[in-house]
Amino acid sequence: MPFVDIHCPYCGEPIEIFVDESAGPQRYIEDCQVCCRPIDIAVAIGDDGEAEVRASAENDA
Repeated sequence: MPFVDIHCPYCGEPIEIFVDESAGPQRYIEDCQVCCRPIDIAVAIGDDGEAEVRASAENDA
């Protein structure tokens, strides 16, 4: 279960999030650890079994 580095779509700061690959595709909101704004996190599992993470502003989803 890896940690993934993403950049906040609001403040641009890099943050580290935990991704549970065993849960399959997921979509959830997580607050930025720096500016506290809500980030829409979408997790897809690639053919190789690795997580592909997309982070976007809540209203851009």
